[in-house]
Amino acid sequence: MDIAILGRIGYDLYSEEPHVPLPQARRFSRYLGGSSANMAVGLSRLGANVGIVSCLGNDSLSQFLIDYLNEAKVDTSHVQTRPGYLPSLCLTEVSPPDRFPQVFYRHDAVDTLLTTAPGDLEYVSAAKMFITNGTSLCASPSREATYLALERAHQAGCRVVFDVDFRAMSWPSPAEAGLAVRLALPFIDVLIGNQPELMLVAGESTLEAATEKLRSLPMLVSKLGEQGTRVWTGEKSVFLPPYKVDVCTTIGAGDGFASGFLYALLQDLPVEECLHYGNAAAAIVVSRLSCSEAMPTMAEVQALLSEQRKPAEPAR
Repeated sequence: MDIAILGRIGYDLYSEEPHVPLPQARRFSRYLGGSSANMAVGLSRLGANVGIVSCLGNDSLSQFLIDYLNEAKVDTSHVQTRPGYLPSLCLTEVSPPDRFPQVFYRHDAVDTLLTTAPGDLEYVSAAKMFITNGTSLCASPSREATYLALERAHQAGCRVVFDVDFRAMSWPSPAEAGLAVRLALPFIDVLIGNQPELMLVAGESTLEAATEKLRSLPMLVSKLGEQGTRVWTGEKSVFLPPYKVDVCTTIGAGDGFASGFLYALLQDLPVEECLHYGNAAAAIVVSRLSCSEAMPTMAEVQALLSEQRKPAEPAR
């Protein structure tokens, strides 16, 4: 197994009526969602051997999600079942280029019931790379399961990746979310977050102060939205602006970036090259509706690279 991912598998509904406010929208399309599940599909589509550790119910929505992952060639042998509980649901308004409000339903979401048996921890520790995210820490018992998996992966020498993925509705307060991530930092090799997320984790009021505090991590990935992405490795950083496309929806851009970036990192490519893969994958995702089905193939990533590739800013 190249990559083991632990986290949320969700059910997404995207409006099929552009520029219609969410309260008035009547037609929706369904997709597999959840940051972890989206990344699993994205990495598999690029060619990685990926498995997911998660929890679903025994309802028809959960069946759709597990079927989709299986068709995407994601190993679901460590997806647990909790009868009577449902996956989280997310509805999204589509008003490009910059309005995509969402409504989340996460009351007693089944992903928060994840536990880790010895077999799950062995599965995680046998992978080359382990990926999880902040939402997995929002409630027990998934919080304890995630900490155990982080510890085991770190001890086994996996490259441990953590995507902050802050969802306010999942937490009593941002401060509690930040504390939960800080407790995981000793196990993390690659921390990925946008500007508010990194400030939340560091407990700082500016990105500069947060970056200074978090640069002790082996790798810090700072997503800057429409400005681009900067990656810190120690005292040096590399910055790459985004690839230009017509925006359909920006939902899923971060998961698309993570898929491309981490696939390249798995191949031990230089950081600048990883940024090109990440930014190209993100651009392709935002040019399409949804996230999971929008994830590009390697041929699509390479085609965009050949069209728009420009050098990154030199390390500083």
